[in-house]
This record gives sequence, structure tokens and C-alpha cells, in this order.
Amino acid sequence: MTDTSAKLQDTALSTRVRIARNIDSLPFPVRLNALQKQELNSGICRILTENGSSLHIIAMNSLYPYEAISLAERHLISPEFASVSEGRVLLLDKEEKVSIMLCERDHIRIQGFSDGLDPESAYREAVKYENILGSRLQFAFDGKLGYLNQNPKDIGTGMRASVLMHLPALSRTGAMEKLAATANKLGFVIRGSYGDGASAKGDIFRISNIITMGIGEEEALGNLKSIALQIATKERSAAEKLVSDINIRDRINRSAGLIRNAVLLSSDEMMELLSWVRLGALYGVLEADTALISRLFVTMQPATVNVFAGQKLPEAARDEIRAKAVKKIFE
Repeated sequence: MTDTSAKLQDTALSTRVRIARNIDSLPFPVRLNALQKQELNSGICRILTENGSSLHIIAMNSLYPYEAISLAERHLISPEFASVSEGRVLLLDKEEKVSIMLCERDHIRIQGFSDGLDPESAYREAVKYENILGSRLQFAFDGKLGYLNQNPKDIGTGMRASVLMHLPALSRTGAMEKLAATANKLGFVIRGSYGDGASAKGDIFRISNIITMGIGEEEALGNLKSIALQIATKERSAAEKLVSDINIRDRINRSAGLIRNAVLLSSDEMMELLSWVRLGALYGVLEADTALISRLFVTMQPATVNVFAGQKLPEAARDEIRAKAVKKIFE
């Protein structure tokens, strides 16, 4: 891999493909009662088990609130799915490459994940389980509209594909608002990884498709990959210019100094400092483990720290654990 292509790939942290499906004979989940949800969830789990699935079955009402929030922090479920536990079941593989949410907005939401910019692999992970379920269930489908979903914006393929990207240079130079507007015209939306808008914690953004009608899955995945590569190219150009500024290099090294010496580190401060250090490491300002930084963005979020500790910790205790963990990027 050339230096240019490596930096383009380093911009993309992960890819997710979500396929939403509903069973033809049933109302959408919002209209189902508790017994109907239980029967639906049990039936889907039974189909997958009979087909040799080793997915871990998790009743959401069996989790502590911080455990559910951690799943959302790690992007394995939606914040909406984490917010209501009754009647909802999650199926998750041990490598966290597939998660299936039952009875969220739709009966079935299958998510496939891959590292870096690889929508094809994420799609293969998700469609494998869609095919298993589709062989036993009649999905709600219209010959003209496509797959039917509770949200009209999902009608058609029912597929949402997205790439999580670290864009510190574009973010710091004020280019994200214009870029988001351009992407929207092309059928994509750019949001912060942990919230909407042009600003995002750690300069991490999610780019996802809007259009689900009149386009096939393969074309949609190709379009996503194309725009992600264009954004990565813009980021690389902006980053090379940005790190040539002595004030930016000073900011990067000061961020590294804070990480090396911090005893307590909040999640927001960690995201800010790691973003600067990852930028510096990618463009030769300093040495740090960028792969570990990418993981820490997720694993050191508040609820996920609680999960690792096996209990809900006071904020100061989480901040101490976080400060110790991030130092390892320099080892």
C-alpha cells in the first residue's frame, strides 16, 4: 500500500451496513403488544439457532442501564434501542461484526461491521443473516416501492450504509459545514459520531446514504465508498497543509504532553487530545499508536469504562482509568 492510499484508509475508522426488514403479517413494532413482541423475538431466535447461528442472545431488560448505553457507545445498537428495554432483544456475535436488533423501529434490523473503509465486507456480514431469515419469513415488500419499513425514508432497499471517519483537518479548518451541504445534494448525510451537526467529539463524523429508493444495494455501497474516498482525499490535503503550521505542531505536542502526564482525564478531554495526537502521528509530527487511538475513541467512553470495571463507577474513578489507558499509545 502506498503512503497516499494508507493515509486515505487511515481516515476511515470503520464501516457499518444496516438492513431493516419487517414481517408481512405483523404490524410495525410500535403497534405490537408485549406478548406479540415476545413471540416475534422467540421465533427469530429459533430460526437463527436452527441454522447454526452462534449469536449471543441478549434480552435488553436483563442489562444494567450502563451496559445498554455502552452498546450504543460502541455503535452496536442505536441510542433509541438502548433507551427502551422492554420487548427488545439483541443478537450479537462474539467478534462484534454482526448485531441484530429486534423490535426497534422495525421488526428486524441487521447490522454488519468492518474495519476501515470496506462497505462490501460489512454488507456481506449483514446479508448472510438477512438471507437466513428471508428463507423462512415473508418480509413486507411492495413490487413498486420495495421493502416496507416504519420510517418512509427507509422504504426501498431498507439499507443504510455508513463510514465512520476521523476528519480533524477538515473540522479544524471550518470546512465541514460546506462539505456536509455538498454531500447532502449527492444523497448523503454527515453527522457527528456522538451527535448531529457540523462539530463532533474527537472530530469523528459518520457519512451515510440517504437514498434507499430507485437504487440497488451494490450501487449504493459503491457510491458510499466513492464519496468516502473523496472526503479522505480532501482531509489528507488539508492535513498536510495544517501540520506545516508551527502553531498546530505545538498544539499536537502539547496534547501529547497532557496525555503523558494526566492523572485524570474526562471523556470529552480525551477525545480532543487524542484527535490532535492521531493527526500528528499520521503526518509525522510525533510517534503514537494510531490503531490503539482509534479503539480508545470508543472503549474509553463513560458507560464502556463501567462495563470493563463490572460496575458503575464514580466519575473520578472513570477519569483515572481513562488517563492510565491513553498513556499506552506512546508505549
